[in-house]
Amino acid sequence: MKSESRATSSVEFAKALADPTRQEIMTLICCRELSVGDIVDAVRVMQPTVSHHLAILRDAGLVTLRNEGKHTYYALNQGRVAVCCGNLIEVFAPQSEAADLISDTGTADV
Repeated sequence: MKSESRATSSVEFAKALADPTRQEIMTLICCRELSVGDIVDAVRVMQPTVSHHLAILRDAGLVTLRNEGKHTYYALNQGRVAVCCGNLIEVFAPQSEAADLISDTGTADV
C-alpha cells in the first residue's frame, strides 16, 4: 500500500474514532456480536443515532455484520483496527521502534 493511501486510510480511521459514542460502541462490540437494539440499550441513545454511527464504522471497515432473520448483529473487525493502528504508526511515527517492528513483520490489509 502506498504511503498516500495509508494516510487516507488513517484519516478515515481517525474520523471513525473521533466520536465518543462510536468509541463506546466499538468497546461494546469488541469481543462479541450485538444487535442494534442491544447497542441502543447499552449506550442509551436513539436507534437512528446508533444506526448512523454503525454506518460510519461499517464504511471505515471497522465492524462486521451478520444478518439473522430480521436482526443484524455487529462485531468489531479487530484485524482492521490493528492494521489501521499500524498504518497510523507508519505514517505519523515512521522513525519509532513500533514502526520498525511493523516494517519487520509487514502489514496486510484486512
